[in-house]
Amino acid sequence: MHWLISCTHGKHRPTTVSLSALLTRHPKRDSPSTARALPVPRLLPSRQRKLEVAARSPGAGAMDDGVVNMENKAGLMVFEPILEEGVFRFDCSGTDRAAAFPSLSFADPKVRETPLAVHGMIPEFVPVFECVHGQQKVKVQLPLGTSLYGTGEVSGPLERTGKRIFTWNTDAWGYGPGTTSLYQSHPWVLAVFPDGKSLGVLADTTRRCEIDLLENSTIKFVSAAVYPVITFGPFESPTHVLISLSHAIGTVFMPPKWSLGYHQCRWSYETDARVREVATNFLERGIPCDVIWMDIDYMHGFRCFTFDKERFPDPKALVNDLHAMGIKAIWMLDPGIKYEEGYFVYESGSKHNLWILKEDENLFVGDVWPGPCVFPDFTKKEARLWWANLVKDFVSNGVDGIWNDMNEPAIFKTVTKTMPESNIHRGDAELGGRQSHSHYHNVYGMLMARSTYEGMKMANEGKRPFVLTRAGFIGSQRYAATWTGDNLSNWEHLHMSVPMIIQLGLSGQPLSGPDIGGFAGNATPRLFGRWMGVGAMFPFCRGHSEAGTIDQEPWSFEKRLAFIHEMFSLNKLCEEICRLAILRRYRLIPHIYTLFYKAHANGTPIISPTFFADPKDQKLRKVENSFLLGSLLVCASTIPERGSHELSFTLPAGT
Repeated sequence: MHWLISCTHGKHRPTTVSLSALLTRHPKRDSPSTARALPVPRLLPSRQRKLEVAARSPGAGAMDDGVVNMENKAGLMVFEPILEEGVFRFDCSGTDRAAAFPSLSFADPKVRETPLAVHGMIPEFVPVFECVHGQQKVKVQLPLGTSLYGTGEVSGPLERTGKRIFTWNTDAWGYGPGTTSLYQSHPWVLAVFPDGKSLGVLADTTRRCEIDLLENSTIKFVSAAVYPVITFGPFESPTHVLISLSHAIGTVFMPPKWSLGYHQCRWSYETDARVREVATNFLERGIPCDVIWMDIDYMHGFRCFTFDKERFPDPKALVNDLHAMGIKAIWMLDPGIKYEEGYFVYESGSKHNLWILKEDENLFVGDVWPGPCVFPDFTKKEARLWWANLVKDFVSNGVDGIWNDMNEPAIFKTVTKTMPESNIHRGDAELGGRQSHSHYHNVYGMLMARSTYEGMKMANEGKRPFVLTRAGFIGSQRYAATWTGDNLSNWEHLHMSVPMIIQLGLSGQPLSGPDIGGFAGNATPRLFGRWMGVGAMFPFCRGHSEAGTIDQEPWSFEKRLAFIHEMFSLNKLCEEICRLAILRRYRLIPHIYTLFYKAHANGTPIISPTFFADPKDQKLRKVENSFLLGSLLVCASTIPERGSHELSFTLPAGT
């Protein structure tokens, strides 16, 4: 039988929870899923029958206290405190708790499995669940007037109420404000109550997950059963929630200081002579630049860990020349390894049986840039170490940083843009063991970034690695920065880049930025200058453009239509605007570097929504054309309804 208690928390409606969930668990029990024998009051038979019926009814408030009851398909989730005060783990039952896969979001997965030995800790909000056709649906009802944020790398507005997204890492070239899946997955929502207190909710699953925020003040998750839900708070402010989240998923890696400068990239600078030309232009024009990036065309036939002998014959000499100008070099590595006998990377990976397999146990081969490719199974420790050693050797060429691209993983010539979900990963037991690709898809990019980061660390323990990854998962900030993928050169994407970077910060990834000027399409001088004006204040600051588009270095616009005096003046103005914007960033680098140290040490955001200055101020909740850079600076951009040159902003109260 079940003993039910009705609890009223403040102004919220009564919640029914099982007595065993409320009583303190014994700190010396063998495991979190072990059921305890608890004394229950003797009740009249009629009352007992009513309680048993209530416990088995869909939407009922009771769940079992660790004992399997196959009739229970819906109800309140059972909980236990973990990590620290105010953090709770919820499962559909004690049996589901024991059956859940290991956490890949937590920095230390054991923390999620270890209950706190404390007395009287009761959550203020208890999710309800329903299990139907192998799907676990979880709902958290919050006070009316709650504002919802987070959900990771997403397009669209800052305040997420009325939105629904799906966590499924996707090669999303040219995405728009309504795209429901981008390159990274963060099954996480930050809820800010009307009084400024805040709650964080994490669906700790690597599977495809629907985050449904269509209903006001309501969070819904839907994913394959079973998975736990972790809540953080309510705490006094959203910053406190983010700090608590960082205690679970880890903080951002401490970046090298040079990586906080301006970065220049293009797909592609096709020769080392062109790279030297771009670097010299920055130097001669007095525009600061710390990094130039090498896209896939530096490789020999797109084969990773190789250099084209004609276009990049001596990478060490190139890097030495760049270093003499105070510029670092970052090089791309993709996960697709050319399926080719004699290619040393393919040969060594095959020797140790490190590739992802098809459902029939044969080798999976998919087309990417080099043509037919095989893919390292980063869920295996042996594969991660193998890749890390390749990176270690690669760094000896003078590589300062590494760019992991196409690691959703992206596959050409397929409707899904990725490999079959039935593919097989032979994962380590601590990651979840042997599973289909549908289980590991969303963490593939993070595991690749982890291997790359560890390889750079192996190459030189005295240097901080710098890795940029396109695909990621909540927790990947421990290993890599990110950017918002293949955006477009238009005003909509300029405006959208501000809330996108803010959302990533609110989801645990503070080191991010867009392709300034837009990746696909041709930026105008006015658009590029305005984008640089705000982009120079983002945590990660990089200009990048696609092959086949115009050059988008700060000075490159002067070459276009220079015979028209007005256009010539505008182009020269664009260069000057970019110079001033980047110089402003460099004056603020001591401040930005300090913010990164605090983020690395404490989990605080680098940039945050303007409402963080006063979480109780309702008029700031949807302001998305400005952000706080630390606690003192408000950085603002234009807004879509005004002209490209008009600035309109709302400031917090105070001086």
